[in-house]
Amino acid sequence: MAKIEIDYAPRPLQLEAHNRRERFALLICHRRWGKTVFAINEMVRASAATKQKDVRCAYISPLYRQSKMVAWDMLKSFTRVIPDTTYNENELRCDLPNGSRIQLFGGDSPDALRGAHWSLVVMDEYSQLPERLWPEIVRPALSDPGKEGRAIFIGTPQGHNAFYDLYQHVKNDEDWYVRIHRASETNYIAKEELEQAQKTMSPEAYAQEFECSFTAAVSGSYYGKLIEEAESDGRITDVPHDPAAPVETWWDLGFGDSTAIFWVQRINDAIHIIDYYEASGEPLAHYVEVLREKASGGRFEYSSHVMPHDVKQRSLDTGRSRVEAFRQMGLQCEILPIHRVEDGI
Repeated sequence: MAKIEIDYAPRPLQLEAHNRRERFALLICHRRWGKTVFAINEMVRASAATKQKDVRCAYISPLYRQSKMVAWDMLKSFTRVIPDTTYNENELRCDLPNGSRIQLFGGDSPDALRGAHWSLVVMDEYSQLPERLWPEIVRPALSDPGKEGRAIFIGTPQGHNAFYDLYQHVKNDEDWYVRIHRASETNYIAKEELEQAQKTMSPEAYAQEFECSFTAAVSGSYYGKLIEEAESDGRITDVPHDPAAPVETWWDLGFGDSTAIFWVQRINDAIHIIDYYEASGEPLAHYVEVLREKASGGRFEYSSHVMPHDVKQRSLDTGRSRVEAFRQMGLQCEILPIHRVEDGI
């Protein structure tokens, strides 16, 4: 077979990602890193440079028309050098002569992917894709016995959403290839260009788009910049549970949003947050049961449960306050006084 050369010279970080061995990859990249170029060529290599039959690759961006505008011409450009390759313009489908196929989709029609088997799926701008797309549709489509497919998640952060949750879940997983590529570190964009961008963008927008900040542009995130600095300095890390020290729980009660619980230990002059739980739409008994499960086997010895002032508000349905309900379930609460947001800032 004649050697075919595709007009693509990957940058060092792209080449590293191409050469990874992990089945799943998560790439958090600044604007103009070359995410789509990388994704298209990853699919072309998986489809063309293989002895497998019927390789199927899917590229999914937030909108179908976005896939057509951003990736379709790029896909055709990189594959035209492969003889006998055909294209279906209506289905955004590229069929290679070895029987492999690359097809573009939009997250606005996720059910269009149901029932298929995929060898490789690339989800571009994952923070803008429907949350159910991965667990309900894509992940099951990668699970044919003997043909387990691969997946790549790429994008730029847009606050705390499914992309952020996925990063937190897999960032230390040895089975995942996880990288964050900031503009200040890759040197892919000229310094002068970044300086011009900083002059015309808000600090939060710049931190999000070019420095891959998950917290900078979160609405209501008073402490986003401080959290970013703490993470950059290595001050956000795992801390162990000290069995000799009591455990407190600190609560943020949700009414129309989530309820959050922090498990905390005071160690010398430091406060260690050792565990966290969040849920929404659950009754109070659910959270009490979570506390009991965490303490089972003598793991945690609770000293106090610290609640916000609104735990004293009475329900219109029952006439009881939440603190009364907690006490009936055997949970004694320490109630904090009201503080102004400005004081905390």
